[in-house]
Amino acid sequence: SAIAGLSNPNIGQQVALPLIESGEILRLSKEVVRPFYLEKNRLARRAAEDAFGDDIPWRMHRSEGALFLWLWFPGLPITSMELYQRLKQREVLVIPGHYFFFGHEDPDWRHRHECIRVSYAMDEAVVRDGLSIIADEVRKCFRNQ
Repeated sequence: SAIAGLSNPNIGQQVALPLIESGEILRLSKEVVRPFYLEKNRLARRAAEDAFGDDIPWRMHRSEGALFLWLWFPGLPITSMELYQRLKQREVLVIPGHYFFFGHEDPDWRHRHECIRVSYAMDEAVVRDGLSIIADEVRKCFRNQ
């Protein structure tokens, strides 16, 4: 992915050039792309609320334009990396939170091991199913502590 990003073909730039030159890209961004992803965000947030409910401790950070949800499970009995491994076995991929707290090396600070990042750029049903599986695994963790 990194290599493709650094050596992408010129065709994409040529397709985008007239949109950039005319300013049409700004209109499309505001009127098409932004509303599309705002709706995806709304649906993902609602799906998370439905999946996690009130029976386990969880929080969702404010989503400020990114294409993912940042979920926090205060007191999670395992690390987010262990949760990642369990979810991977169930074909749900998340990003463990500890990667995003570089420079904060206090080993006693649990917060970085209690968070995961979840994309909501996929189809709504895929997001909903994935969040349900995450909720199931998190419930198991708290039940078995």
